[in-house]
Amino acid sequence: MRLDLHIHTRPRSACSAIDPPELIKEARRAGLDGFCLTEHQRLWTPQELEAISGERGLRIIQGNEITTNQGDVLVFGYKEDIKGVVMIQDLRQEVKKAGGLMIAAHPFRGFLLFGITQLRMDLEQACRRTVFQYVDAVEILNCKVTDPENEMARQVAERLGLLGVAGSDAHRLDEVGGCVTILERDVRTEQELMEELRAGRFKTEVRRS
Repeated sequence: MRLDLHIHTRPRSACSAIDPPELIKEARRAGLDGFCLTEHQRLWTPQELEAISGERGLRIIQGNEITTNQGDVLVFGYKEDIKGVVMIQDLRQEVKKAGGLMIAAHPFRGFLLFGITQLRMDLEQACRRTVFQYVDAVEILNCKVTDPENEMARQVAERLGLLGVAGSDAHRLDEVGGCVTILERDVRTEQELMEELRAGRFKTEVRRS
């Protein structure tokens, strides 16, 4: 099952240019079996998700991208409406109580602007970033960051024993399905998705142009 775990739409995510009806068409064209709507601190209702999915055969799963003091985190299985910047340890406590799952999103985005080389950040230093103490998984493929930044995330996840997932972080239609998580089993709900991720029954893939 091919899923894009990280997509934003408008108007819920003001930075996105993707209209939900067009997203459905593009997801099918990109060969996806489903995708996750991870708006910036904005939740869809189950009724809204059902309305946009209709009878098109695509799985549309609720997620959320929450801004913490340690960076952006994708959250599944947590239904509270969060606004503003939150402390990651507080978020972790609440998500854990809800049985949810937390993923460090694009954890090294922008680091090359300052120069990982100039900063001489090695793998051990990267692993000591606070965010990795509070998440279950790391986004190791994100289409909005550079290959070296994705590679650093992959190495950190491997070193720390964290799950490594993929999502496009699409804000435009041409980005949809660029990075996907391929599940061994079909899932229909957020809970089933979390179970499959926790079990490690998946692989990641990037679309090459």
